[in-house]
Amino acid sequence: MAETSFRTRKWVRPEDLNANDTLFGGSVLRWVDEEAAIYAILQLGNHRVVTKYMSSVEFVSSARLGDLVELGLTATRFGRTSLTMRVEVRNMVTHAPIVTVDEVVFVNMGTDGRPAPHGFTEATQTRDRVPRDRQG
Repeated sequence: MAETSFRTRKWVRPEDLNANDTLFGGSVLRWVDEEAAIYAILQLGNHRVVTKYMSSVEFVSSARLGDLVELGLTATRFGRTSLTMRVEVRNMVTHAPIVTVDEVVFVNMGTDGRPAPHGFTEATQTRDRVPRDRQG
């Protein structure tokens, strides 16, 4: 499978800080889950996706107020009803890695709220999988 990465950037703002005036881990995990969900929606062509699993997370560095943080997502496996990806978060100011999540798994859901086959076997960078129908 050809690797396709999706990158987004976040600006560390006051509400993202912990008591040590560094980036709060909960903010990073919220960003990871949100961006991974967007990536899954675009890859699977369905706005009904849910987070099933996130592997262990080890924070190796942080960021400070005003730093720019980049999230990179790479599809690593397409299951029958799931999409697995790897996530890397890094500080663009210091170039230090903040955290790597080896596996984040999203499940494609049907209109009945149950896992549903998505029919894809590889990632795309085109926009033809953007969900058009929000009904149902």
